[in-house]
Amino acid sequence: MLMIGVAFHIVAAVIWVGGMFFALFVLRPSTGPLDPPTRLALWERVFARFFPWVWGAVAVLLVSGFSMIIWGFGGFDKIGTYVHVMMGLGIIMMLIYAHLYFAPWQRFRRAVAAGEWPVAAKNIDQIRLMVTINLVLGLITVVVGAAGRYYG
Repeated sequence: MLMIGVAFHIVAAVIWVGGMFFALFVLRPSTGPLDPPTRLALWERVFARFFPWVWGAVAVLLVSGFSMIIWGFGGFDKIGTYVHVMMGLGIIMMLIYAHLYFAPWQRFRRAVAAGEWPVAAKNIDQIRLMVTINLVLGLITVVVGAAGRYYG
């Protein structure tokens, strides 16, 4: 049963962190030459498809993570420090994502729909900053999760 939890946990993390990496280092530079209305409308379509996957990943990470702690490892007092670190970083990432989704993303969508390109650009910059922070935290979390057991 623990192996199933680990598998779901890893796949959810790869979807979320990999999607952020792709958005920042592949898609973003590729959209640079596009004019603002085209570029911002493209980002609206991309995020509209990616964000449901992130919500799913968040749900899977929470359910699989807490299930593994409670039923796989025997409770919070039996897990290593690295699991606490991984969980703390993951929860911070989830809070950043929730803010991103409910604040700048909603403003961005409204601005794109209204053709208010300067407002949309301001909000996409805020989204990019939060995605960058979450990508850094996500990469650290992946390293902690993968290698933490070897360090105590």
